[in-house]
Amino acid sequence: MTVLDAALLDRVRRRVASSGAPVTAAAVAAALRAEGGALRGDAELLPVLRLLQSEITGAGPLEPLLRDPMVTDVLVNACDDVWVDRGSGLERVAVRFADDLAVRRLAQRLAAPTGRRLDDAQPWVDARLADGVRLHAVLPPIATGGTCLSLRVPRTRVFTLDELVAAGSVPVDGAALLARLVESRAAFLVTGGTGTGKTTLLSALLSLVSMGDRLLLVEDAGELAPAHPHVVRLEARPPNLEGAGAVTLRDLVRQALRMRPDRVVVGEVRGAEVVDLLAALNTGHEGGCGTLHANSARDVPARLEALAAVAGLGRDALHSQLASGLRVAVHLVRGRDGQRRVAEVCALARGADGLVRAEPAWSWDGLAGAGSRGAGWVLLDELLSLP
Repeated sequence: MTVLDAALLDRVRRRVASSGAPVTAAAVAAALRAEGGALRGDAELLPVLRLLQSEITGAGPLEPLLRDPMVTDVLVNACDDVWVDRGSGLERVAVRFADDLAVRRLAQRLAAPTGRRLDDAQPWVDARLADGVRLHAVLPPIATGGTCLSLRVPRTRVFTLDELVAAGSVPVDGAALLARLVESRAAFLVTGGTGTGKTTLLSALLSLVSMGDRLLLVEDAGELAPAHPHVVRLEARPPNLEGAGAVTLRDLVRQALRMRPDRVVVGEVRGAEVVDLLAALNTGHEGGCGTLHANSARDVPARLEALAAVAGLGRDALHSQLASGLRVAVHLVRGRDGQRRVAEVCALARGADGLVRAEPAWSWDGLAGAGSRGAGWVLLDELLSLP
């Protein structure tokens, strides 16, 4: 097969871009011929055109990885250091870039349609691409080893709770407990570290919500995809190149409350929006939920304290809102073998000192056939009791 050198590829890219015409196979073939690129027969035409189109409009050498239905993350640490996650942990792949400049060009090209700046003056970017892929890039010299790219691929299908049981992510008794949690309309958070499956589990649980409920999803980048007939999605927007036009999660939570929601869902609670979410949960909006990064369920109150402090809400006020608004924390972990699982369910209860604590009610080590009940089980059972 014909090998396209970087100089030829760059000339073809510039010629296609300057034409202003749609990037079609015909346009790429014409630009290739105009720049002196020769193909030895029709058998070479299709693969070369695909390569050029991926370089010009796609993700270049990363395109096949992004199309792999098993891949959830693509990570570029350097031009010759590319990793993927296919659900069982990170693995190095043989994909290579010509040099760091090629990685930098790809990062800048992916960022450009999102309206985000990526250059020496603004050496990092966090954006969502048109196909839903989450892009994060950091340029040298901030990234000392070369341009770094992180691409998070959205799930194209929603797993049911039964499928998560079959996959070993939750035992049968745990699935029954989670289904009961959704039915009870108790407010809850799905917690865990990065890549533990928080969004996957929350989508599965939201798919169990009564068909008559109206779901308002508020997200920084659209990832939740519940199988439900009545879903309204609101997505945050970063500022433009002039630094104007930003729409924050906090803005969206406030708007969601005016849209007659039955359940308000914050895809990821990570800032001042926690204040508005807790306010909503204390003013008659039952069944609210979201995800939160936390090391354990016991850390949830402390994490919420830190987030609320950014919004100017004091510790006592936060715990007062928390005590009457949020009921349960469902914590996930990811084992060294890459297996994601529900590890613990805690009831959130206020102690004599006025502070809310996470009381372990159910836990699972991933090995036993069923989970075990903890000291907080009686409280959780009471919280989830249906009228």
